[in-house]
Amino acid sequence: MMKPKSTVGVERPTGRPMLTCDLWSEAIKRRTAQVGIVGMGYVGLPLMRTFCGSGFSCLGFDVDTTKVDQLNAGKSYIKHIPSSLIREVVNEGRFRASTDPKSLRKCNAILICVPTPLTKTREPDMSYVESTAHLIADHLQRGQLIVLESTTYPGTTRELVKPILETTGLKAGKDFFLAYSPEREDPGRTDYTTETIPKVVGGFGPTDRRIAVELYGAAVENVIPASSCEVAEACKILENVYRCVNIAMINELKMLFDRMGIDVWEVISAASSKPFGFQPFYPGPGLGGHCIPIDPFYLTWKARQYDMATRFIELAGEINTSMPEYVVRRLAEALNAKKKAINGSKILVLGLAYKKDIDDVRESPSIELIEMLKARGAKVDYNDPYIPKTPMQREHHLHMTSKKLGEAMLKSYDCVLIATDHTAYDYGWLVRHARLVLDTRNATADVKNGRKKIVKA
Repeated sequence: MMKPKSTVGVERPTGRPMLTCDLWSEAIKRRTAQVGIVGMGYVGLPLMRTFCGSGFSCLGFDVDTTKVDQLNAGKSYIKHIPSSLIREVVNEGRFRASTDPKSLRKCNAILICVPTPLTKTREPDMSYVESTAHLIADHLQRGQLIVLESTTYPGTTRELVKPILETTGLKAGKDFFLAYSPEREDPGRTDYTTETIPKVVGGFGPTDRRIAVELYGAAVENVIPASSCEVAEACKILENVYRCVNIAMINELKMLFDRMGIDVWEVISAASSKPFGFQPFYPGPGLGGHCIPIDPFYLTWKARQYDMATRFIELAGEINTSMPEYVVRRLAEALNAKKKAINGSKILVLGLAYKKDIDDVRESPSIELIEMLKARGAKVDYNDPYIPKTPMQREHHLHMTSKKLGEAMLKSYDCVLIATDHTAYDYGWLVRHARLVLDTRNATADVKNGRKKIVKA
């Protein structure tokens, strides 16, 4: 039986004492405001670390019982978040994880960090945001601050999240507060952390923005107020479109320069000597991660509502999504030169993560490369020091385990395909013992011996 939606006349269960506009500042200053984070993944877990590290107590909500059990046991499942940190905040009582949505009633702020993937037709899949908004609405308290952090199209907070929350009879900007602050996580970086990356914050109204700015300002070094949720939403989309378009350009030039017999990596290095007017972007086997392969399509979808075609973005998307096909074509050419076909060949893919030195496989081109090679009859294995087995994904499950590298093992493969340039690999050793190496990341640039075995792709 469906649970009836809350209405104005329904008495709502109470959680923590309501924080009015005036009380919010004091609660932030004294660190008595409890922060709830929905989604304990690559965004939510670093965010918890940041707020706990600033003296706040945090609740982590996730529907994945395995994640919740691991966190409460003081264990991390993300490479760059150490288990020692999780144990510390759990043991000190500053953090606990839960699958019970009622626990959100006790939070003063609720930060939404859930996925925003694409559908099979490359349209925004807002089901995670929408279901989370309904879940919060079922337990919404007066005075709570709700912040969406998931990357999305401009207008999502106001047009999708706000109406769902207001089915309770409570009004944004008056009974509860609403804001948008885009996540800017880049897993694996050591020069910037959640605490040091500037935080853009836009509110539904001036009061919403002030409270959200004060909350984030107590945990991160620099907060950038935006005049509205829409500006903050568009800011994140712009950041990722900028990277998507420039990566597409360099991917296209890679394919052109390859035909011309020019090394694109050397070209980029030479161009980077200019001290102004040039920022280097690097080619690869395709785009990976939770942002660049997905977010630009959110804007192209939204643009159609305004009768505009975003031609740059759509063309960039076509180029970037075609890169795995290009890599497979280059592999076929390299095998052909040795009188072999992909069908029946043994291929070892090095690196499953979408970029080096992390354990994140979201949208990784390695996954698509493996599927494409298998579809063409190749016998494919992989190695990744950070990913012992392929995880279950929304659209992929390879049921594979990482193979241990060895001299005899490398020689048994017709080709070693470098898809992710982890620094843990000894590329000179790999080239020495492999029959053929297809390098999509310029990882073998410093290898002196065995250059004839290497093919760039």
